[in-house]
Amino acid sequence: MSLHPEFPYPVYLVLSESACRHHSWLDVARCALQGGVDIIQLREKTLSTAELLHRAARLKELTDDFGVPLIVNDFPEVAAKVEAWGVHVGRSDIPPSAINSQFGHRLKIGWSLEVITQFQDPEMQYVHHLGVSPIYSTPTKTDTITEWGLQGLRKVRDMTGYPLIAIGGINEQNAKAIFEAGAHSIAVVSAVCGSLNPRQAAEKLKRCWKTTCNHE
Repeated sequence: MSLHPEFPYPVYLVLSESACRHHSWLDVARCALQGGVDIIQLREKTLSTAELLHRAARLKELTDDFGVPLIVNDFPEVAAKVEAWGVHVGRSDIPPSAINSQFGHRLKIGWSLEVITQFQDPEMQYVHHLGVSPIYSTPTKTDTITEWGLQGLRKVRDMTGYPLIAIGGINEQNAKAIFEAGAHSIAVVSAVCGSLNPRQAAEKLKRCWKTTCNHE
């Protein structure tokens, strides 16, 4: 799958402290960036706003050093405060229209696509890219509605021109097939955060994209 011109970030790390089993969250981020991660989303649902803001600011310094965009999950006010590239929200979070109304073009808005009927939702006009969630069910997502699988991902690809970020159960073994099924980007959590060698894990995922697109 070739890069989408509005989302040219094939390997997308979703970072949380709880998912980082062997290294600190900031060390995992640094190693992953060294390994070729193209974009990072900070996903912390239990921190206070002050703590999240502090963590987002530290991460923004690091992603800026690598020239990589930062996304903040769920909290557009924090994303705007640290001048992040974007924000990601789910169907039960603040609606994209409200983010657009408050922050205008300051933030790119990602939205979790959980059911096919979302394409008829008026909120879709405020969205810049879609997280097809999940491709495969995982312990990190307990409120799964649709497990898309490769067939579902292909269906979504045929229905829309939005950039598609696949997430859920993605690893080195299945990443190539997911790219081939229509993902412009793969979002990973445990495949990198849970690795003893996050840099090497990121390198392997990036290689999956390169070989899919014959860039090697």
